[in-house]
Amino acid sequence: MTGPDVRLTAWVHGHVQGVGFRWWTRSRALELGLTGYAANRPDGRVQVVAQGPRRDCQRLLDLLQGGTTPGRVDTVVADWAAAGEPIDGFAER
Repeated sequence: MTGPDVRLTAWVHGHVQGVGFRWWTRSRALELGLTGYAANRPDGRVQVVAQGPRRDCQRLLDLLQGGTTPGRVDTVVADWAAAGEPIDGFAER
């Protein structure tokens, strides 16, 4: 039993736009079976919303913080919530 799905919202700070970061994040999320999106924000951050089993969302968060992403991640601010409406696939926005 994996427990109820959760929603991770991660705000990724650093040099993460224009370096393939959203594509990389989408690839990792799909490998983990998560749904959601990665979106550039006007202030230079990338917002990652991922939905699925908590252990898989935690693994994605670990990858975002792990130092192997494209660009440079300075800080990741994570917020956890109960899963919301279903999200179809994982998109780059």
